[in-house]
Amino acid sequence: MDEKQLAAIDRLLPTVEKPARYIGGEMNTSIKPRRKETAAFAFCFPDSYEVAMSHLGMKILYHILNKQPDMLCERVMMPWVDMMGHMRREDIPLFSLESRTALRDFDIVGFTLQYEMSFTNVLEMLDLGRIPVLSSARAEDDPIVIAGGPCAFNPEPLTPFIDCFVIGDAETAIVEVTRLIKTMRLEGKPRRDILEALCGIEGCYVPSLYEAGYHEDGTLAAFTPLSPKAPATIRKRLELDLEALDYPDAIPVPFTEIVHDRVALEIMRGCTRGCRFCQAGMLYRPVRERSPEKLFQLAEKLIAATGYEEMSLSSLSTGDYGRLVELIKGLMERFAQQKVSLSLPSLRVDSDVKEALAQVSELKKSGLTLAPEAATQRLRDVINKGITEEDITRSVSDAFENGWSSVKLYFMNSLPTETDEDLQAFGDVARLIIEAFRQTPKEKRGKGLNISLSSSTFVPKPFTPFQWDAQDDMETIASKLALLRRSLKIKGVSFSWNDPELSRMEACISRGDRRMGEVIYKAWQRGCKMDGWREHFKYDQWMEAFRDAGLDPSFYASRERAKDELLPWDFIDCGVTRQYLWLERERALKATVTPDCRGGCEGCGLRRFPGACPA
Repeated sequence: MDEKQLAAIDRLLPTVEKPARYIGGEMNTSIKPRRKETAAFAFCFPDSYEVAMSHLGMKILYHILNKQPDMLCERVMMPWVDMMGHMRREDIPLFSLESRTALRDFDIVGFTLQYEMSFTNVLEMLDLGRIPVLSSARAEDDPIVIAGGPCAFNPEPLTPFIDCFVIGDAETAIVEVTRLIKTMRLEGKPRRDILEALCGIEGCYVPSLYEAGYHEDGTLAAFTPLSPKAPATIRKRLELDLEALDYPDAIPVPFTEIVHDRVALEIMRGCTRGCRFCQAGMLYRPVRERSPEKLFQLAEKLIAATGYEEMSLSSLSTGDYGRLVELIKGLMERFAQQKVSLSLPSLRVDSDVKEALAQVSELKKSGLTLAPEAATQRLRDVINKGITEEDITRSVSDAFENGWSSVKLYFMNSLPTETDEDLQAFGDVARLIIEAFRQTPKEKRGKGLNISLSSSTFVPKPFTPFQWDAQDDMETIASKLALLRRSLKIKGVSFSWNDPELSRMEACISRGDRRMGEVIYKAWQRGCKMDGWREHFKYDQWMEAFRDAGLDPSFYASRERAKDELLPWDFIDCGVTRQYLWLERERALKATVTPDCRGGCEGCGLRRFPGACPA
């Protein structure tokens, strides 16, 4: 950027909400010199600073890239709406926090795709960064734009805008991709040659090298590679040895409050429980754990390097970690004097956590979070949650006996086969917890029970047994939420729910094909951005974008797919086979539970990946 633009930034900062979002210079950030031979990577998070700085994946990849002597990584976040307006009026390009380098001046611009409703932010950031939004319009000297994360497992809605997707674990793939791009650019290779070469890296998908065809009814007819270098199937990148993967021992510490303002220890990756609605549980198989010894070392370094007073044990299902009690006891011993509080998120209510809770009770406590997901046994069996009412009672009773008095419960509404009785049972679960609190001796339990019950509208996701199922229409969802509100008028219980219009758009995008890219583009042109924030979500403009593109949102959200329909993401091998997912859907309709595969192989298909499963 020129001096005038840099001066404008300093002049504008006092006028915007939370200027700390844009100043950079946080403790533990990395500022490396720019050299011709250094690959410059802009890590872009398409949401606000507070959300971005809470994301563990960004911290891991930022650390890994900056450790490479021939690479540098700088952070770029989505500006808030006030700053966006100023930047456009003052002709300030989107810039990195570390060196205030314009986005267009990086070699590689990489987006993490955590949420479908951030996709218009990707377009906005490219445009603010002076990079052509459409990949087909980019010149030879424009950055290579890549993307990864869970939403990249169905990359098709963003194919007009992304040069290359990295599917799966990124710790080693991101280094290979970055080094290949920089090496070929130094050799003067054309953009097309670089993109074809990326196809040779496992997990890389280059959308411009493929073509989609459609039937008259709008369903996908064929998906064809256009280059001999483009593989017909993209197999996800899988890192099996979590212990050996690099993990940051220091992380940037923000100057302002963020969503998860604490140290996060990723204790394990993957889940074998097989909840049928859960995309992450299928995508991140197999289960891989870090040892307590490794985690103790990381925790001590991270607390020393940051000064945080809270630590979270991060995973899809923390209660399933094989040495949880040993880990918690060790952390308690190390941080008792510093009074570092320990957060145990993502606990299943059937996890044997009593001893763990007893250990944590000797430290400062944060709230206990449980996720029953469904309120009746029948529906829990449909979604393969595998828990009982007795499990719920035992888990909360154990927590209350160890001093907890604040419980968060996560449920879903509009699940497949759901009835009014399933919804009315939400209130029964709340009353069950209230009674468990009353039965706990007063000298053991905390003061004042607080139950926060949250419900999200079911969104059918790719690579789940429910990927073929329809989402309820808007009228049905509204009726179900009204029933929930009536059934949860209970003293001491607060109830919140997500916006069903947001869930409808999420369903459209998550199962979208390439044509959805036109909808996203037209929605962005109509001013849609920051869609994940309710105050900025413009549902009417999204509906107009569908009309402009000649597409029907019901085709994507509210239509049941046939068993043999070619799905837009079928060319990606996530490890779990299509046949297994269909079998699980049939079991769901019969309310048949599939056991955790730690007790024996259930044939999900992951054994095709050498070393992924025990012999």
